[in-house]
Amino acid sequence: MKQRISVALALATALLVGAPAAAHASPLAAQSLRAAVDEALQGRSTDSHAGTHVEITRQDGDSRAFGTAVLTSTTHTDEHPEGWLFLAEKSGGTWRVALDGTAEFTDMAAEAELLSARERTAFTAEPTGLNAGGDFRTGMRLPYAVGQSWRMTGGPHGWGSGAPWSSIDLAGGDGRVLAARGGTAYTMCKGWVRVIHDRGYSTDYYHLFNNINANGLAVGEGAFLGNIGTDVTCGGSATGAHVHFGLRQNSAYVGMAGHNLGKWSMENGGAAYQGSALHGSARVYVGGALYNYGALGLTQGIVDANGGGSLNKRSGPGTGYGVVGSVTDGATVSVSCSSYGTSHTGRYGTTNVWNRLSDGGWISDAFLWTGVNGTINGFC
Repeated sequence: MKQRISVALALATALLVGAPAAAHASPLAAQSLRAAVDEALQGRSTDSHAGTHVEITRQDGDSRAFGTAVLTSTTHTDEHPEGWLFLAEKSGGTWRVALDGTAEFTDMAAEAELLSARERTAFTAEPTGLNAGGDFRTGMRLPYAVGQSWRMTGGPHGWGSGAPWSSIDLAGGDGRVLAARGGTAYTMCKGWVRVIHDRGYSTDYYHLFNNINANGLAVGEGAFLGNIGTDVTCGGSATGAHVHFGLRQNSAYVGMAGHNLGKWSMENGGAAYQGSALHGSARVYVGGALYNYGALGLTQGIVDANGGGSLNKRSGPGTGYGVVGSVTDGATVSVSCSSYGTSHTGRYGTTNVWNRLSDGGWISDAFLWTGVNGTINGFC
């Protein structure tokens, strides 16, 4: 096991508007806190990690603290750093440190006056089931300006070199990396921003330059986070300017495949960095451009005619009902409710679920990507 050396420890007051004022800690208390956070990180460390990078961003005297804790990785390798938020409490002269994603962190967050009300709500929310009930909806968009097309320079691959394949690489456009969905932002390391969203999701953005310095900053969808770059301050590699964009759920990286980024559904390839993205029947492989259509609403779907063209809309839930119009492949539709009808087979299998659209027409769920195995807006 390599010797773990703390790369950096910075004391700062909170940047978050409305956060409680933090009292400065004594140098001795800061030193003991650093040692306690480093010790907590050692329990997560592997041979791929090179050291630690700890930022104590808020502290209430010598008794409570909050910040970011990162296990750095070796530069110029495909290993990437791992990071957590932490809370710490001092009792009986000893610091107790909890990393996010643990029950201890949740318990501390419920009482932590260093946190804003918004943070306490996010950190104490019940974890959502991982892709619960086959629900892969993210509510996100691609992490750049709507209307721009960027190249997918790397298909689904790990945040580091292993599974899950939680990340993709994106480059091009105006180079401005934007929040994929609203949430609360934290700077994990130089060049690395994390945004915690709702529904258990969070997103990571790495290799940035000119990135924001955030410590619990509320950001909206499309907020500027930084520019694409090649920063590897905390480890990893970047051969050209891009954003290494990672998807997390319940404080852990989750496979990108099956989830949507805006109106694209991601699919794995035969190996890491391969794969593709689907918008209706249109498939884009690595090296191709992904147009940012914006976010897909949680009660919306993308028409997938499984080969292009258009799809008939019916006056009721089945092919026995009359045709009342059509929708083109790749169109965005809003679902009012669903019902059972005739069975059909599409790209993702066979179903007898039909969806009533907001204009009153009906289409088979077999030809609609919603990110859900079943209904997305209840039954009629």
